Amino acid sequence: MTYNVQIKVMPLKDLLDPQGKAVLGGLKNLGIDKVADVRIGKHITLQVDAASEDEAKQLAEEASKKLLANPVMEFYEIEMVN
Repeated sequence: MTYNVQIKVMPLKDLLDPQGKAVLGGLKNLGIDKVADVRIGKHITLQVDAASEDEAKQLAEEASKKLLANPVMEFYEIEMVN
């Protein structure tokens, strides 16, 4: 069966996010000054062929740990989607 898995990868909260700071500055330059902070990450969608939802989630976990996220600088969240 094919499962859709979404992975959100974001910078760790304690680390500086230079892209986010640049976007925040751009928003302020455009007069959009109600935004307090911006964090920029990645949204990854996988279509996984697996025998079960648990197996699909396990494969997504392995992909996230080994390739999609840098654990020194980022955290990730996995969500199964229908």
